[in-house]
Amino acid sequence: METARKITVEVPQELLEKAQQASGTGITQTVRTGLQLLAASLTYARLRQLRGKVRFTRSVAELKADR
Repeated sequence: METARKITVEVPQELLEKAQQASGTGITQTVRTGLQLLAASLTYARLRQLRGKVRFTRSVAELKADR
């Protein structure tokens, strides 16, 4: 089981309401989702830096045939 840390955060009411509307969830899950997206953004940035630098050894046809 993951350990959790309880925190107190002050956020603008309007921002929280918009985020909750966008997520369709409560405060805790909205904050967790936002933190997960922020953490993932670093990984996405690293992947974007690899664009055009990775060479694949298999063709598209080979990948489709391997399904």
